[in-house]
Amino acid sequence: MAKATMSESVTLRIPGEVLSAIQTIADATDRSRSYIIVRALRTYLLNEGADIFAAMKGREQIASGEYEDLDDVIAEMDRIIAGKVA
Repeated sequence: MAKATMSESVTLRIPGEVLSAIQTIADATDRSRSYIIVRALRTYLLNEGADIFAAMKGREQIASGEYEDLDDVIAEMDRIIAGKVA
């Protein structure tokens, strides 16, 4: 049998016009408000959230010494380009 998806309850305050839009979409699609809100949050996590996660990972990489100096990269590109042109 498939493992049940666990969920947790949260309380939040949302502007009335946002809740109204959520309710309208829920009614039109025969879905719950929770379903619409979770879909919206997942979309956020795939877009803006992914950017934040990428920045955090980049900072971790820099802190652990996993990076290339931009000046070194540009100098290497210049050497490659000069070699191909000459």
